[in-house]
Amino acid sequence: MAAAPPTPITKPRNTKKHSLRELKTLGNQLLSSRAHINNLPLLLTYISPNFPPQHVLESLLSLHSFFSPLLPDLPSSSRRPAHNKDNDEPDTDVIYKTWLRSKFDEFVISLIDVAVSPKSEDALKEVVLDTLMEFIRTGNGGRFNSAIYHRFLVHIVQSTESLDFVLELLASKYFKYIDIRYFTYINIGKFAKNLEAKDISDGKTESGDKVGDSDSRESLELSICKIHYIISNIPPLEDPKQDSDYELWGGSGFSVKKGEAKGPSHHLKTEDKDLKSEKHDNDSLSAGNYAKKMKLKFTKAWISFLRLPLPIDVYKEVLSNLHQAVIPHLSNPIMLCDFLTRSYDIGGVVSVMALSGLFILMTKHGLEYPNFYEKLYVLLLPSIFMAKHRAKFFQLLDSCLKSPLLPAYLAAAFAKKLSRLALVVPPSGALVIIALIHNLLRRHPSINCLVHQEDSNDTTDNNSEAESGDNNIESGVGTNIAARKAGTDHFDNEESNPLKSRALGSSLWEIDSLRHHYCPPVSRFVQSLENDLTVRAKTTEVNVEDFSSGSYATIFGEEVMFGVIL
Repeated sequence: MAAAPPTPITKPRNTKKHSLRELKTLGNQLLSSRAHINNLPLLLTYISPNFPPQHVLESLLSLHSFFSPLLPDLPSSSRRPAHNKDNDEPDTDVIYKTWLRSKFDEFVISLIDVAVSPKSEDALKEVVLDTLMEFIRTGNGGRFNSAIYHRFLVHIVQSTESLDFVLELLASKYFKYIDIRYFTYINIGKFAKNLEAKDISDGKTESGDKVGDSDSRESLELSICKIHYIISNIPPLEDPKQDSDYELWGGSGFSVKKGEAKGPSHHLKTEDKDLKSEKHDNDSLSAGNYAKKMKLKFTKAWISFLRLPLPIDVYKEVLSNLHQAVIPHLSNPIMLCDFLTRSYDIGGVVSVMALSGLFILMTKHGLEYPNFYEKLYVLLLPSIFMAKHRAKFFQLLDSCLKSPLLPAYLAAAFAKKLSRLALVVPPSGALVIIALIHNLLRRHPSINCLVHQEDSNDTTDNNSEAESGDNNIESGVGTNIAARKAGTDHFDNEESNPLKSRALGSSLWEIDSLRHHYCPPVSRFVQSLENDLTVRAKTTEVNVEDFSSGSYATIFGEEVMFGVIL
């Protein structure tokens, strides 16, 4: 039997500062003989952001070399030391290995502290991250150690520092591995739920300390920003129908042995029910099963994240990418309807950005939203023509107005609202308005009366009745009196309900006035619109995308080129 190991010791206070040469000697002694095991706690004290990076690195290399070959034989910290059969005394070898496990757990926690500390240099953080990920790969008997990874992500999210460098390294070097992505989604879902519960709790117990409440809000927003960075930088999911080659970081899949799901230490518990549900010991999942499980975890993580009180910059970024990066990969995209409809009802830029995702849910996934066109009508303001995402908005607006089932009053209301805006928007906005109205007139012949509306009492009365409905007869009577005045526009530009706007009783005189617009491209485009309506059979719809990104600069550039050609 081997000699009895030294009695486990607690972490000593490092009263003496060792030189690099001394640390290297201590490390070599530790690696050469068990008799120098007391060097282990001493080297552990140097794994701290308070020491020079050279000292941290020297200790790290020695400890990494020491622990790596021992990890497969180390017991779980939750296991109590076994007793000899002959007596009641614990087995000294088990005590020794249990003590080593506790020191390894201290080593991991110290590495995480160095990785998230603002005192640590970037080069040292990269070495520490690689060491942690190596332990994550092999720290659970050669399989993925989800406990260490969970602990690492917790420290990242809860840190009061931005940690951009660490997050960029993690995303660029390790998010290509399928098991790391899988466990990242699991942890993100739990972090989001915890933050949501914390936000609700803080909202119920707000104190009178404005400074404290402000700090708490800033901390919450920083955590949300980190979660958003992590979840949005995970590569897109592969098609489960394609048998793709998945690269694993943990080697043998992400299954967990029975009885070991709690992790190596009470300090490193993941509390992950998803892991406990894995029944296979060492079987790697097929590509199809990976993709199926990934989609479920992806959906759970994103839905949990979107329930958080997102900062406005994160909110806008999420909305701008949701239709491409999230919706196609969800197990059930309809689960986003609450988030998107709530965003669409906010108004302003947020509504504009939510339109894309909401339109996809309506056209491809059968979502019903009765007030969709009323909300869309309200968004037509002069400010939309200066918005950052105006190009996508105008393309979606054109698509939304393409349906042949669109009622005449709605098509007329949008055409009239746009034509009124043409009087106050920049020339680039007038161009896209002309294109939109051109397409509306081609798609919906029932509103061709707007091109040249004869001012007659009969026409006005009929239009008013059609637009007001049975419930608005009394209000329509008063307006008909004013409508009978020659030269009066019956359209109510201030009305937010297109049904009550009386657009069918009006005409597109604003478009005709653009013939005399000071900007030549606008006046020329109006002339072409008139020609297209005359020879409708020989013309096609205008591609709104060609005009949706216009500005003074693009118009000037086209005019210069036009002059050169002439």
